[in-house]
Amino acid sequence: MDLASQVLGGMPAKAVPPPLRGIARFDPRKRAKLGSAPIAAQLENDKDFRETVAESVAEGWPELVASLAEGVVPPAADPVLVAAAAYLTRPPGWADMVEAARADLEQTAAAAEGSAQEQQVVRLREQLAAQKSAAKEETERLREQLKGARAENSDLRRKLHEARERVKAADRRAVVVEQEAEEVKTAATAAGSAGESELRRLRERLSDVEKQLETSRRAAREGRSLEDARIRVLLDALQDASSGLRRELALPSTISRPADSVAAVAASAPGVRGVPARALAEDDPQLLDQLLAVPQVHMVIDGYNVTKTGYGSLTLADQRNRLMTGLGGLVAQTRVEVTVVFDGAELNSPVQVVAPRGVRVLFSAPGEIADDLIRQLVRAEPPGRAVAVVSSDREVAESVRRMGARPVPSGLLLRRLGRA
Repeated sequence: MDLASQVLGGMPAKAVPPPLRGIARFDPRKRAKLGSAPIAAQLENDKDFRETVAESVAEGWPELVASLAEGVVPPAADPVLVAAAAYLTRPPGWADMVEAARADLEQTAAAAEGSAQEQQVVRLREQLAAQKSAAKEETERLREQLKGARAENSDLRRKLHEARERVKAADRRAVVVEQEAEEVKTAATAAGSAGESELRRLRERLSDVEKQLETSRRAAREGRSLEDARIRVLLDALQDASSGLRRELALPSTISRPADSVAAVAASAPGVRGVPARALAEDDPQLLDQLLAVPQVHMVIDGYNVTKTGYGSLTLADQRNRLMTGLGGLVAQTRVEVTVVFDGAELNSPVQVVAPRGVRVLFSAPGEIADDLIRQLVRAEPPGRAVAVVSSDREVAESVRRMGARPVPSGLLLRRLGRA
């Protein structure tokens, strides 16, 4: 194939056999490899092409071709070249020459393979001996390492046991310290809570005192003192109560009668603690009517507590407007003093509230809640005046009850407004 591909590259284009014209344009280094099958077929079937390649062989190796033509194979000739020249030139007995070359190649290959195998066996024996020696050395080294590892393992076991004992002791100490810390934390929390409660109470008291002082100053500037106002309210309440009691008992206008000297228990003026006079349910609107009938009663209303109970689905502005509308009719009927307190913390800016005549509307100051403002209003009233606080907040109800006011559930006011 190599000889034919070399000849094919040097042939004129017209002389190249048609099946090999495409292969003739291949790179010379790839022509024999890529076109081996077509070249072999052309050599076998095209006598002219084979003779052309044979002429190239005769020019390159004339002595070899001449010897083959005489039927003699040179003993030193390459068997591959002998077989190729015999196949191309076709001297008498060329097939036997090719077969002899093949047999010679197989014998040479077998001899070379046997020698290589012997060399491989020798090399493997040497490697095996070296590996045995290395294995023996490695075994000795591993035995020494094993002895050291066993000693180290024993030492590590002892250290591990000591470490576990130290960990157990540390755990016990940690439990004790944790318990002590929890006790200290509990005590600190209790002390902090008590301190915060006391501080909050003192702040509320200080705020009340400051507000009372400001009220006193303002009243002094207006020509009257806070005590004068409280006494005046109390006197008005006593006067109205005595007038109502006189009308209720149908007392004569005379100052005294002989029967007045007889010892008896006299009826006292009605107050918020004595209402209801007859058994009524806590949610009966007539209970609120009886409270409002007390002379000079002051009704303080927790605004958002009432509106969120009755109109929680509305906006805050609509809640306030609806409550003001209902209170306007109630005040017009009863002529009582009504103060509505709203929480100012929920306001981003001042709001306009249209309060009906006779209704006072207050918002808590920044940092203050409506509950504190309600307590200040109750605390500002003189002892003995009837005060009713409308709120369903249990903490507010309990605190105003201790101060002498009558707590009223928000639902009771809502039912009373609904009835109106």
